[in-house]
Amino acid sequence: MCSVTKERAEQYKGRVTAYVIIACIVAATGGSLFGYDIGISGGVTSMDDFLERFFPSVYKQKKRAHENGYCKYDNQLLAAFTSSLYIAGLIASLFASPVTRKYGRRTSIIAGGISFLIGATINASAVNLTMLILGRVLLGIGIGFGNQLLILSSLTQHHLR
Repeated sequence: MCSVTKERAEQYKGRVTAYVIIACIVAATGGSLFGYDIGISGGVTSMDDFLERFFPSVYKQKKRAHENGYCKYDNQLLAAFTSSLYIAGLIASLFASPVTRKYGRRTSIIAGGISFLIGATINASAVNLTMLILGRVLLGIGIGFGNQLLILSSLTQHHLR
């Protein structure tokens, strides 16, 4: 262990400070993006208009399955639509750290934000399933970068003071 790290470790008193609380809130806020998306995508995928336009086979199956709703959404394309954001977010969070190290936090935050903005635009204007999934992948990349960078940015800002 280098001497600077050892000195910092010896100085640490294990206190819960306002900064620690704020850092935890920031990290939780970043994680809540995924929870928010689960709620939104779950609501959207149960809307008849959405299903009829993008997933007609699921819509027909839903109309036939009035008595048992347990398996009415058993469709690989619908699963791909839902999970594409989470998979892209996981992969992006793994690549966000090396990108940040090489190009800096500002560039990474801007790249994640641009990816999120483009993904939201594509999803809002989607006319087919390919556009929906591409938009979700770009949203996932933006969220993955954001989650990796949220706590990093707040921690770094504290150490710069």
